[in-house]
Amino acid sequence: MSATERLCIVCYDVRHPRRWRRLFRIMKGYGEWLQLSVFQCRLDAQRRVTLEAELTEVIQVGEDHVLIIDIGPADQVAPRFHSLGLSFDPLERGPMIV
Repeated sequence: MSATERLCIVCYDVRHPRRWRRLFRIMKGYGEWLQLSVFQCRLDAQRRVTLEAELTEVIQVGEDHVLIIDIGPADQVAPRFHSLGLSFDPLERGPMIV
């Protein structure tokens, strides 16, 4: 993991269940699942480009929508969230098991 990682929220709206499942599987390799079709990820520039390429291969441009929200530098940002119900914790840097 690099010091240039950014904390990102990735949300998607995919119309076909098969494409939705494919996106979900891709996203599980990049971040932490928060809610249906919402993930938080720590991405450096290379991982972000790779993620975008993988997602672009799956979605139908005229039907689906993927939104990547860059919150800021992963080690410096102090995200402010208001969470109702279950608690929300920003993704912490830690070991990655591949």
